[in-house]
Amino acid sequence: MAKTFDMVLKGGTIVNQDGEGLCDLGIKGGRIAALGTLDAASAGTVVDCTGLHVLPGVIDTQVHFREPGLMHKEDLETGSLAAVMGGVTTVFEMPNTDPQTTNAETLADKVKRGTHRMHCDFAFWVGGTHENAAELKELERLPGAAGVKVFMGSSTGSLLVEDDAGVEAILSQIGRRAAFHSEDEMMLRERRDLRVENDPMSHPVWRSAEVAMRCTERLVRIARKTGARIHVLHISTKEEMRFLAKHKDVASCEVTPHHLTLVAPECYERLGTLVQMNPPVRDLAHRDGLWWGMAQGVADILGSDHAPHTLEEKAKPYPASPSGMTGVQTLVPIMLDHVNAGRMSLERFVDMTSAGPARLFGIAGKGRIAVGYDADVTVVDLKRRETLRNSWIASRSQWTPYDGVTVTGWPVGTIIRGNRVMWEGELVANSQGEVVRFSETLAHE
Repeated sequence: MAKTFDMVLKGGTIVNQDGEGLCDLGIKGGRIAALGTLDAASAGTVVDCTGLHVLPGVIDTQVHFREPGLMHKEDLETGSLAAVMGGVTTVFEMPNTDPQTTNAETLADKVKRGTHRMHCDFAFWVGGTHENAAELKELERLPGAAGVKVFMGSSTGSLLVEDDAGVEAILSQIGRRAAFHSEDEMMLRERRDLRVENDPMSHPVWRSAEVAMRCTERLVRIARKTGARIHVLHISTKEEMRFLAKHKDVASCEVTPHHLTLVAPECYERLGTLVQMNPPVRDLAHRDGLWWGMAQGVADILGSDHAPHTLEEKAKPYPASPSGMTGVQTLVPIMLDHVNAGRMSLERFVDMTSAGPARLFGIAGKGRIAVGYDADVTVVDLKRRETLRNSWIASRSQWTPYDGVTVTGWPVGTIIRGNRVMWEGELVANSQGEVVRFSETLAHE
Protein backbone atom coordinates (compact mmCIF):
# COMPACT_ATOMS: atom_id res chain seq x y z
CA MET A 1 0.00 0.00 0.00
CA ALA A 2 1.40 3.39 -1.02
CA LYS A 3 2.38 5.73 1.79
CA THR A 4 0.54 9.02 2.16
CA PHE A 5 2.21 12.27 3.23
CA ASP A 6 1.12 15.84 3.73
CA MET A 7 4.05 17.00 1.61
CA VAL A 8 6.84 15.40 -0.38
CA LEU A 9 9.98 17.27 -1.46
CA LYS A 10 11.02 15.50 -4.67
CA GLY A 11 14.37 15.20 -6.36
CA GLY A 12 16.48 17.50 -4.20
CA THR A 13 19.98 16.97 -2.87
CA ILE A 14 19.65 16.51 0.87
CA VAL A 15 22.60 17.73 2.93
CA ASN A 16 22.92 16.30 6.41
CA GLN A 17 25.33 14.97 9.01
CA ASP A 18 26.08 11.95 6.77
CA GLY A 19 26.96 13.95 3.65
CA GLU A 20 24.74 14.74 0.70
CA GLY A 21 22.80 12.86 -1.95
CA LEU A 22 19.65 12.84 -4.07
CA CYS A 23 16.73 11.90 -1.87
CA ASP A 24 13.01 12.54 -1.50
CA LEU A 25 11.65 13.77 1.82
CA GLY A 26 8.20 12.93 3.14
CA ILE A 27 6.47 15.10 5.74
CA LYS A 28 3.45 14.21 7.85
CA GLY A 29 1.98 15.94 10.89
CA GLY A 30 4.68 18.59 10.88
CA ARG A 31 7.50 16.09 11.17
CA ILE A 32 9.83 14.27 8.83
CA ALA A 33 8.22 10.90 8.14
CA ALA A 34 10.40 9.28 5.46
CA LEU A 35 13.59 9.67 3.45
CA GLY A 36 14.35 7.82 0.24
CA THR A 37 12.72 7.19 -3.10
CA LEU A 38 9.07 8.12 -2.67
CA ASP A 39 7.84 7.76 -6.25
CA ALA A 40 4.95 5.53 -5.19
CA ALA A 41 3.82 7.80 -2.37
CA SER A 42 0.84 10.12 -2.52
CA ALA A 43 0.92 13.56 -0.98
CA GLY A 44 -1.27 16.57 -0.52
CA THR A 45 1.55 18.71 -1.88
CA VAL A 46 4.52 17.70 -4.01
CA VAL A 47 7.33 20.23 -4.24
CA ASP A 48 9.78 19.80 -7.11
CA CYS A 49 13.29 20.36 -5.72
CA THR A 50 15.20 19.21 -8.82
CA GLY A 51 18.53 21.04 -8.96
CA LEU A 52 18.10 22.40 -5.45
CA HIS A 53 19.77 21.53 -2.13
CA VAL A 54 17.58 20.69 0.85
CA LEU A 55 19.22 21.68 4.15
CA PRO A 56 18.09 21.27 7.75
CA GLY A 57 16.32 24.45 8.79
CA VAL A 58 18.79 27.26 9.50
CA ILE A 59 18.86 28.34 13.16
CA ASP A 60 20.09 31.85 14.04
CA THR A 61 20.77 31.98 17.78
CA GLN A 62 21.53 35.71 18.01
CA VAL A 63 19.00 38.28 16.83
CA HIS A 64 17.68 41.53 18.29
CA PHE A 65 14.06 42.10 17.24
CA ARG A 66 13.58 45.16 19.50
CA GLU A 67 10.12 44.29 20.88
CA PRO A 68 8.90 45.58 23.26
CA GLY A 69 10.04 49.17 23.56
CA LEU A 70 12.05 49.86 20.39
CA MET A 71 9.56 48.84 17.75
CA HIS A 72 10.27 51.76 15.42
CA LYS A 73 13.43 49.80 14.48
CA GLU A 74 11.96 46.27 14.40
CA ASP A 75 9.38 44.04 16.02
CA LEU A 76 8.87 40.30 16.38
CA GLU A 77 6.72 40.16 13.26
CA THR A 78 8.97 42.15 10.93
CA GLY A 79 12.17 40.58 12.25
CA SER A 80 10.82 37.07 11.81
CA LEU A 81 9.58 37.97 8.34
CA ALA A 82 13.14 38.95 7.45
CA ALA A 83 14.27 35.61 8.88
CA VAL A 84 12.01 33.43 6.75
CA MET A 85 12.64 35.51 3.63
CA GLY A 86 16.31 34.66 4.11
CA GLY A 87 15.76 30.93 4.72
CA VAL A 88 15.98 31.01 8.55
CA THR A 89 13.50 28.73 10.34
CA THR A 90 14.31 29.41 14.03
CA VAL A 91 15.71 32.37 15.97
CA PHE A 92 16.87 33.06 19.53
CA GLU A 93 16.09 36.69 20.42
CA MET A 94 18.06 38.85 22.83
CA PRO A 95 16.95 40.40 26.17
CA ASN A 96 17.98 44.05 25.70
CA THR A 97 14.47 45.29 24.98
CA ASP A 98 12.40 47.75 27.04
CA PRO A 99 11.51 46.34 29.48
CA GLN A 100 14.45 43.99 29.58
CA THR A 101 13.79 40.23 29.54
CA THR A 102 15.00 39.51 33.08
CA ASN A 103 12.08 37.87 34.87
CA ALA A 104 9.27 35.38 34.34
CA GLU A 105 6.74 38.07 33.47
CA THR A 106 8.76 39.72 30.69
CA LEU A 107 9.72 36.33 29.24
CA ALA A 108 6.08 35.17 29.23
CA ASP A 109 5.07 38.45 27.59
CA LYS A 110 7.51 37.87 24.74
CA VAL A 111 6.36 34.28 24.28
CA LYS A 112 2.76 35.48 24.10
CA ARG A 113 3.68 38.24 21.62
CA GLY A 114 5.56 35.78 19.41
CA THR A 115 3.21 32.79 19.36
CA HIS A 116 1.44 32.55 15.97
CA ARG A 117 2.54 36.12 15.21
CA MET A 118 6.18 35.46 14.43
CA HIS A 119 6.75 33.78 11.08
CA CYS A 120 9.49 31.44 12.37
CA ASP A 121 9.94 29.40 15.53
CA PHE A 122 11.64 31.17 18.41
CA ALA A 123 13.14 31.24 21.89
CA PHE A 124 14.22 34.18 24.03
CA TRP A 125 17.44 34.71 25.98
CA VAL A 126 16.94 35.76 29.60
CA GLY A 127 19.26 38.58 30.67
CA GLY A 128 21.51 37.74 33.60
CA THR A 129 21.98 40.61 36.07
CA HIS A 130 23.35 41.27 39.55
CA GLU A 131 19.77 41.49 40.80
CA ASN A 132 18.32 38.28 39.35
CA ALA A 133 21.28 35.89 39.72
CA ALA A 134 19.58 33.83 42.42
CA GLU A 135 16.46 33.41 40.25
CA LEU A 136 18.21 32.33 37.04
CA LYS A 137 18.17 28.62 37.85
CA GLU A 138 14.37 28.73 37.53
CA LEU A 139 14.19 31.40 34.82
CA GLU A 140 16.43 29.46 32.42
CA ARG A 141 14.06 26.48 32.61
CA LEU A 142 10.85 28.32 31.75
CA PRO A 143 9.06 27.64 28.45
CA GLY A 144 10.57 29.70 25.65
CA ALA A 145 13.87 30.41 27.44
CA ALA A 146 16.94 29.84 25.28
CA GLY A 147 19.17 30.19 28.35
CA VAL A 148 20.95 33.09 30.05
CA LYS A 149 22.69 35.94 28.19
CA VAL A 150 25.19 38.18 30.00
CA PHE A 151 26.61 41.47 28.74
CA MET A 152 30.10 41.95 30.20
CA GLY A 153 30.45 45.02 28.01
CA SER A 154 28.42 47.24 25.67
CA SER A 155 25.15 47.44 27.54
CA THR A 156 23.38 49.74 29.97
CA GLY A 157 21.51 49.51 33.23
CA SER A 158 21.15 46.20 35.02
CA LEU A 159 22.03 44.14 31.93
CA LEU A 160 25.68 45.19 32.28
CA VAL A 161 27.60 42.74 34.48
CA GLU A 162 31.18 43.94 34.17
CA ASP A 163 32.74 42.50 37.32
CA ASP A 164 34.12 39.00 37.94
CA ALA A 165 32.08 38.58 41.12
CA GLY A 166 28.84 39.32 39.28
CA VAL A 167 29.65 36.86 36.49
CA GLU A 168 30.66 34.21 39.02
CA ALA A 169 27.40 34.68 40.92
CA ILE A 170 25.45 34.04 37.70
CA LEU A 171 27.49 31.06 36.51
CA SER A 172 27.37 29.42 39.93
CA GLN A 173 23.57 29.36 39.79
CA ILE A 174 22.71 28.14 36.30
CA GLY A 175 22.87 24.72 34.69
CA ARG A 176 22.47 25.47 30.98
CA ARG A 177 25.08 26.93 28.63
CA ALA A 178 25.18 30.73 29.05
CA ALA A 179 25.94 33.20 26.25
CA PHE A 180 28.23 36.20 26.69
CA HIS A 181 29.02 39.50 25.04
CA SER A 182 32.72 39.54 25.91
CA GLU A 183 34.29 43.01 25.94
CA ASP A 184 36.01 44.44 29.00
CA GLU A 185 33.85 47.34 30.18
CA MET A 186 36.52 48.80 32.44
CA MET A 187 38.95 49.04 29.51
CA LEU A 188 36.24 50.55 27.33
CA ARG A 189 35.70 53.32 29.86
CA GLU A 190 39.44 53.95 30.11
CA ARG A 191 39.77 54.15 26.31
CA ARG A 192 36.77 56.37 25.52
CA ASP A 193 39.03 59.28 24.56
CA LEU A 194 40.32 57.22 21.63
CA ARG A 195 37.03 57.74 19.84
CA VAL A 196 37.42 60.39 17.14
CA GLU A 197 34.48 62.63 16.36
CA ASN A 198 32.97 61.86 12.95
CA ASP A 199 35.42 59.00 12.34
CA PRO A 200 33.93 55.50 12.63
CA MET A 201 37.36 54.09 11.74
CA SER A 202 38.28 54.89 15.34
CA HIS A 203 35.65 52.41 16.55
CA PRO A 204 37.99 49.36 16.37
CA VAL A 205 40.75 51.48 17.90
CA TRP A 206 38.59 52.23 20.94
CA ARG A 207 37.14 48.70 21.12
CA SER A 208 40.49 47.06 20.47
CA ALA A 209 41.36 43.39 20.15
CA GLU A 210 42.85 43.57 23.65
CA VAL A 211 39.50 44.75 25.05
CA ALA A 212 37.85 41.59 23.73
CA MET A 213 40.71 39.24 24.56
CA ARG A 214 41.08 40.36 28.17
CA CYS A 215 37.38 39.84 28.83
CA THR A 216 37.34 36.40 27.21
CA GLU A 217 40.30 35.32 29.33
CA ARG A 218 38.46 36.48 32.46
CA LEU A 219 35.30 34.70 31.36
CA VAL A 220 37.02 31.34 30.74
CA ARG A 221 38.76 31.56 34.11
CA ILE A 222 35.42 32.08 35.89
CA ALA A 223 33.80 29.28 33.89
CA ARG A 224 36.51 26.87 35.00
CA LYS A 225 36.12 28.00 38.61
CA THR A 226 32.36 27.44 38.60
CA GLY A 227 32.27 24.41 36.30
CA ALA A 228 29.88 26.19 33.95
CA ARG A 229 29.42 25.91 30.20
CA ILE A 230 29.82 29.19 28.32
CA HIS A 231 29.22 30.42 24.78
CA VAL A 232 31.21 33.43 23.56
CA LEU A 233 29.26 35.44 21.02
CA HIS A 234 30.51 37.21 17.86
CA ILE A 235 34.24 36.44 18.09
CA SER A 236 36.12 39.21 16.27
CA THR A 237 39.83 38.65 17.03
CA LYS A 238 42.47 36.16 15.98
CA GLU A 239 43.78 36.06 19.57
CA GLU A 240 40.44 34.93 20.99
CA MET A 241 40.13 32.20 18.39
CA ARG A 242 43.58 30.79 19.24
CA PHE A 243 42.86 31.08 22.96
CA LEU A 244 39.47 29.37 22.78
CA ALA A 245 41.01 26.50 20.82
CA LYS A 246 42.63 25.52 24.12
CA HIS A 247 39.39 25.68 26.11
CA LYS A 248 36.79 23.84 24.04
CA ASP A 249 35.80 21.70 27.01
CA VAL A 250 34.08 24.68 28.65
CA ALA A 251 33.69 27.27 25.89
CA SER A 252 31.88 27.25 22.58
CA CYS A 253 31.94 30.26 20.28
CA GLU A 254 30.06 31.98 17.50
CA VAL A 255 31.24 33.86 14.42
CA THR A 256 29.18 36.26 12.34
CA PRO A 257 28.93 36.78 8.58
CA HIS A 258 30.00 40.42 8.90
CA HIS A 259 33.21 39.60 10.78
CA LEU A 260 33.97 36.89 8.20
CA THR A 261 33.16 39.08 5.19
CA LEU A 262 33.88 42.75 5.83
CA VAL A 263 37.35 44.14 6.51
CA ALA A 264 38.72 47.39 7.94
CA PRO A 265 39.63 50.03 6.96
CA GLU A 266 37.93 49.55 3.57
CA CYS A 267 34.44 48.91 4.94
CA TYR A 268 34.50 52.04 7.11
CA GLU A 269 35.73 54.17 4.21
CA ARG A 270 32.90 52.86 2.03
CA LEU A 271 30.02 52.49 4.48
CA GLY A 272 30.89 54.60 7.53
CA THR A 273 28.64 54.02 10.53
CA LEU A 274 26.54 51.43 8.68
CA VAL A 275 29.20 48.85 9.61
CA GLN A 276 29.61 50.09 13.18
CA MET A 277 29.14 47.00 15.38
CA ASN A 278 30.11 45.79 18.85
CA PRO A 279 32.58 44.15 18.76
CA PRO A 280 33.88 45.96 15.66
CA VAL A 281 34.73 44.73 12.21
CA ARG A 282 38.54 44.56 12.23
CA ASP A 283 41.45 44.35 9.81
CA LEU A 284 42.46 41.54 7.47
CA ALA A 285 44.72 39.79 9.99
CA HIS A 286 41.79 39.32 12.36
CA ARG A 287 39.44 38.23 9.58
CA ASP A 288 42.03 35.66 8.48
CA GLY A 289 42.27 34.50 12.09
CA LEU A 290 38.53 33.88 12.17
CA TRP A 291 38.75 31.83 8.98
CA TRP A 292 41.56 29.85 10.61
CA GLY A 293 39.13 29.09 13.43
CA MET A 294 36.52 28.05 10.87
CA ALA A 295 38.94 25.71 9.10
CA GLN A 296 40.18 24.17 12.35
CA GLY A 297 36.71 23.62 13.78
CA VAL A 298 37.20 26.02 16.68
CA ALA A 299 34.21 28.14 15.65
CA ASP A 300 31.06 26.23 16.57
CA ILE A 301 28.16 28.11 15.03
CA LEU A 302 27.17 31.08 12.88
CA GLY A 303 24.90 33.81 14.22
CA SER A 304 23.84 37.00 12.47
CA ASP A 305 23.73 39.39 15.45
CA HIS A 306 20.87 41.05 13.57
CA ALA A 307 20.58 44.38 15.39
CA PRO A 308 18.69 46.94 13.29
CA HIS A 309 18.59 50.69 13.65
CA THR A 310 16.92 53.16 11.33
CA LEU A 311 19.01 54.85 8.65
CA GLU A 312 18.31 58.15 10.39
CA GLU A 313 19.83 56.83 13.62
CA LYS A 314 22.83 55.36 11.81
CA ALA A 315 23.40 58.72 10.06
CA LYS A 316 24.25 60.42 13.34
CA PRO A 317 27.91 61.46 13.53
CA TYR A 318 30.18 58.94 15.24
CA PRO A 319 30.23 58.18 18.19
CA ALA A 320 26.60 59.32 18.64
CA SER A 321 25.65 56.72 16.02
CA PRO A 322 24.35 53.41 17.41
CA SER A 323 26.13 50.09 16.83
CA GLY A 324 24.26 47.38 14.94
CA MET A 325 23.13 46.29 11.50
CA THR A 326 20.58 44.00 9.90
CA GLY A 327 21.76 40.46 9.25
CA VAL A 328 19.23 37.67 9.72
CA GLN A 329 18.00 37.85 6.11
CA THR A 330 21.47 37.95 4.56
CA LEU A 331 23.09 35.19 6.67
CA VAL A 332 22.28 32.39 4.22
CA PRO A 333 23.16 34.13 0.92
CA ILE A 334 26.36 35.68 2.27
CA MET A 335 27.59 32.38 3.70
CA LEU A 336 26.54 30.36 0.63
CA ASP A 337 28.64 32.76 -1.40
CA HIS A 338 31.59 31.80 0.84
CA VAL A 339 30.72 28.13 0.23
CA ASN A 340 30.78 28.69 -3.53
CA ALA A 341 34.09 30.51 -3.21
CA GLY A 342 35.57 27.41 -1.55
CA ARG A 343 36.12 28.99 1.86
CA MET A 344 33.97 26.39 3.63
CA SER A 345 32.07 23.26 2.66
CA LEU A 346 28.31 23.08 2.45
CA GLU A 347 28.39 20.38 5.16
CA ARG A 348 30.30 22.77 7.44
CA PHE A 349 27.67 25.45 6.82
CA VAL A 350 24.93 22.96 7.78
CA ASP A 351 26.77 21.97 10.94
CA MET A 352 27.20 25.60 11.99
CA THR A 353 23.60 26.62 11.32
CA SER A 354 21.53 23.60 12.34
CA ALA A 355 23.26 20.61 13.96
CA GLY A 356 25.65 22.88 15.87
CA PRO A 357 23.02 25.09 17.54
CA ALA A 358 20.92 22.02 18.35
CA ARG A 359 23.93 20.33 19.93
CA LEU A 360 25.14 23.33 21.95
CA PHE A 361 21.78 24.41 23.32
CA GLY A 362 19.92 21.10 23.50
CA ILE A 363 17.21 22.00 21.00
CA ALA A 364 14.63 19.22 20.93
CA GLY A 365 13.56 17.87 17.53
CA LYS A 366 15.43 20.33 15.33
CA GLY A 367 18.82 20.52 13.63
CA ARG A 368 18.77 17.39 11.46
CA ILE A 369 16.91 15.94 8.53
CA ALA A 370 15.89 12.69 10.19
CA VAL A 371 12.65 10.79 10.74
CA GLY A 372 10.85 12.08 13.83
CA TYR A 373 12.41 15.54 13.74
CA ASP A 374 10.46 18.72 13.04
CA ALA A 375 10.08 19.23 9.29
CA ASP A 376 12.20 22.40 9.29
CA VAL A 377 13.92 22.78 5.93
CA THR A 378 15.87 25.49 4.12
CA VAL A 379 15.84 24.95 0.36
CA VAL A 380 18.65 26.68 -1.53
CA ASP A 381 19.87 27.09 -5.10
CA LEU A 382 23.65 26.97 -4.95
CA LYS A 383 24.05 28.18 -8.54
CA ARG A 384 21.71 31.15 -8.44
CA ARG A 385 23.33 34.58 -8.63
CA GLU A 386 21.52 37.51 -7.12
CA THR A 387 22.39 41.05 -6.13
CA LEU A 388 21.45 41.99 -2.58
CA ARG A 389 19.38 45.18 -2.42
CA ASN A 390 17.91 47.30 0.34
CA SER A 391 14.54 46.83 -1.38
CA TRP A 392 14.71 43.06 -0.67
CA ILE A 393 15.19 43.52 3.08
CA ALA A 394 11.99 42.79 5.01
CA SER A 395 13.25 44.24 8.30
CA ARG A 396 11.45 47.40 9.37
CA SER A 397 14.79 49.21 9.04
CA GLN A 398 14.93 48.22 5.32
CA TRP A 399 18.68 48.34 4.71
CA THR A 400 21.70 46.09 4.53
CA PRO A 401 25.43 46.85 4.48
CA TYR A 402 25.58 44.43 1.52
CA ASP A 403 23.38 46.59 -0.75
CA GLY A 404 24.72 46.09 -4.27
CA VAL A 405 26.77 42.98 -3.45
CA THR A 406 26.29 40.06 -5.86
CA VAL A 407 26.29 36.59 -4.33
CA THR A 408 26.16 33.04 -5.65
CA GLY A 409 23.81 30.84 -3.64
CA TRP A 410 20.26 31.79 -2.69
CA PRO A 411 17.44 30.73 -0.32
CA VAL A 412 14.55 29.46 -2.41
CA GLY A 413 12.25 28.12 0.28
CA THR A 414 11.63 28.09 4.03
CA ILE A 415 9.59 25.21 5.45
CA ILE A 416 8.78 25.19 9.18
CA ARG A 417 7.17 22.16 10.84
CA GLY A 418 5.89 21.07 7.43
CA ASN A 419 4.45 24.50 6.54
CA ARG A 420 5.85 26.09 3.42
CA VAL A 421 6.29 29.66 4.68
CA MET A 422 8.46 31.27 1.98
CA TRP A 423 8.89 30.13 -1.59
CA GLU A 424 10.73 31.95 -4.38
CA GLY A 425 10.77 35.24 -2.50
CA GLU A 426 7.08 35.22 -1.61
CA LEU A 427 5.48 34.79 1.81
CA VAL A 428 3.06 31.92 1.18
CA ALA A 429 1.67 31.16 4.66
CA ASN A 430 0.29 33.05 7.61
CA SER A 431 2.51 33.45 10.67
CA GLN A 432 2.56 30.23 12.69
CA GLY A 433 5.67 30.61 14.86
CA GLU A 434 5.89 28.57 18.06
CA VAL A 435 8.32 28.29 20.96
CA VAL A 436 11.36 26.05 20.60
CA ARG A 437 11.54 23.08 22.96
CA PHE A 438 14.75 22.17 24.78
CA SER A 439 15.78 18.73 25.96
CA GLU A 440 17.03 20.11 29.32
CA THR A 441 13.65 21.66 30.15
CA LEU A 442 11.08 19.28 28.68
CA ALA A 443 9.92 18.22 32.14
CA HIS A 444 9.09 21.84 32.96
CA GLU A 445 6.88 22.45 29.92
